[in-house]
Amino acid sequence: MIQRRNVIIGALGVAAAAAAAGCTSHRTARPGAGNWVEPVANTEQPAVPVRLSVTPASGATGVSPAKPIVVTAEGGTLQSVTVTAGKAKVSGAMQDDGTWRSTDDLAYDKTYKVVAAVTDGQGAATAHTSSFTTVKPHSLAKITFQANGMNLLKSGHTYGAGQPVIIAFSRSVNKAAAEKAIEITTSPSVEGKFHWANDSTVHWRPAKYWTSGTKIKVNVKAFGVKLGKEVYGATNASTHFQIGRQLVAISDYRKHVTKVYINGKLVRTMKCSLGKGGSTTGANGEFISYWTTGGPHVVLSKQRVYSMSSASYGVTDPKDPNYYAPKDIEYCTRISYSGEFMHAAPWNRSLGRANLSHGCINLSVADAKWVYENFMIGDIVDVKNSPRPVQIWNGLGDWAVPFHKYGR
Repeated sequence: MIQRRNVIIGALGVAAAAAAAGCTSHRTARPGAGNWVEPVANTEQPAVPVRLSVTPASGATGVSPAKPIVVTAEGGTLQSVTVTAGKAKVSGAMQDDGTWRSTDDLAYDKTYKVVAAVTDGQGAATAHTSSFTTVKPHSLAKITFQANGMNLLKSGHTYGAGQPVIIAFSRSVNKAAAEKAIEITTSPSVEGKFHWANDSTVHWRPAKYWTSGTKIKVNVKAFGVKLGKEVYGATNASTHFQIGRQLVAISDYRKHVTKVYINGKLVRTMKCSLGKGGSTTGANGEFISYWTTGGPHVVLSKQRVYSMSSASYGVTDPKDPNYYAPKDIEYCTRISYSGEFMHAAPWNRSLGRANLSHGCINLSVADAKWVYENFMIGDIVDVKNSPRPVQIWNGLGDWAVPFHKYGR
């Protein structure tokens, strides 16, 4: 418990004055004079006891290191406050209301000693000492911001209109506690929802694609916060990014055409060839589909040259009609984790006429080069009229789910 001592200081010379004055004043004649002298009554008041309050309370354990230390004196004035944990000293400052508040974050699993010097109304000084201990976590969850499962989000960079906010914790967390720690601010302001990809990764998106020029700020106030049964946030984390022009590409299965719109205006029409359809079984028994998945996809990455082969998705037998050896493909823009790309396909002579690919969006070299040079991570590629919908986990399929069914 905090040691509290009442500071009561009497007036100097009170005993002598009291003996002369008593309880009633009277007039006294000064010898040899005709004047009356009125004795001065003792008006000194005893000091008001100083009440000192320290938060966290002395003896407290399991204290969050994110909470500030606050010292308040009633009936007196704080002169100084010193807070230490071993040799480490915690900084702080006096506030306008006369209280003292720490300005440094504390640390996990430390015992802090608070020494406060205070004076009462008559200037008498005394010191008060207390101590408390911060929580000792079983494990700490670190935070990273992702553009997608293949790339980290770069703070301050520009992304496409389909880029969700993605926050990844290094450990499984309590979803409600984690969401409470996340603050997302957008300009212009929009409504959004959380979707948990798993127990450690959460996405957040608005109801519609971001408008051009939107600015997004993300703050995760996780330090000192219990995020799970025995998991606490390692640190606070923040990032910000902005949306560039709103680019949406629409690839039509039936028309064999991909149209690109920037801020709602058609800027390019490209002949294409999508997945030929059908399926097979891979070398390890996996199901392999040759349909390009339908619905809104988000650009995940771009590679100037990328090696592709049927073995990458399970077809390894050279005698299989779907087998093809490794080949370097130019101007590759990835739109799913399962290996769907927009890329140059100079061998495909059915662009604009038939769907003959293994699942990618085949383009001419010139069109694939234009896409590679003009698309950015976060742009939208919406595949229309495919019988096989993209799954939310296959890349960033967040936009393939209606907003009223999306997340929490």
